[in-house]
Amino acid sequence: MSFDNNKFNYTYSAKEQNEIKEIREKYIKPKTESKESKIERLRRLDASVTSKATAASLALGILGLLILGAGMSIILSPISEILGIVLAMILGITLGIIGLVGIAFAYPVYTAVLKRERAAAAPEIISLLEELEE
Repeated sequence: MSFDNNKFNYTYSAKEQNEIKEIREKYIKPKTESKESKIERLRRLDASVTSKATAASLALGILGLLILGAGMSIILSPISEILGIVLAMILGITLGIIGLVGIAFAYPVYTAVLKRERAAAAPEIISLLEELEE
């Protein structure tokens, strides 16, 4: 800190300078796209393809598991006394089978969504790969 000709000058420390630089880089767009940003974009595209497939299969698997649990709870809970043993068994086993089918189809849904998303993202990913290989 110094005073020259009634002016106030203050110099920031190196840590503060780095923080200022990082904040500035967040708000100033680079004029040219660098290879690193293309790599980051490639990674993001690749991750989005697999994350969509994972989300779809998890949703189906969890839904199937909840339905299976509902079927089991109908059979094992006092609801079976209210509904009657035979009706509770039929309803519980039916829900259990539906839940198992949902769980069984979780992986085929994963592969189908993954295949579809890879086909949709392939042109952009291939063009980025060609640019990076140059």
